[in-house]
Amino acid sequence: MPEPVSLRISPKRRRSIAISAVVLVALVLAGAGYLAWTEPRPDATKWQAVFLTNGQVYFGRLGLHLTADTLTDIYYLQAPQQLQPPAGQNAAAPNFNLVKLGDELHGPDDQMVFGRDKVLFWENLKDDSRVVQAIQASKK
Repeated sequence: MPEPVSLRISPKRRRSIAISAVVLVALVLAGAGYLAWTEPRPDATKWQAVFLTNGQVYFGRLGLHLTADTLTDIYYLQAPQQLQPPAGQNAAAPNFNLVKLGDELHGPDDQMVFGRDKVLFWENLKDDSRVVQAIQASKK
């Protein structure tokens, strides 16, 4: 009959394993911190435009989180539905209305949470953009 194998680990080996585990955890935390520090962040003093993979564009205050992002104080553009231009007029570019989220039939709260995989890109808006000016005018 073969002799049983000893699974005892020497104190020196245990110490080496513990130090390796601590170093590994420290490296993972340092890497995560570096990624969080270098990731572009929305300017909290500006409005953001968020372009989603489904073609929707929303404007608001963007908060980036580890697994999902949030948008608050939300607006979106709505084109008036005009099937045919009035007689004698050329089809011109539609005028868009800026709509505040919250008055829709389903009555949403003024916060949207979406996965990062649903965002194509986001951008900070300039203070003199027409969207920001319309938002500021609607708040007065």
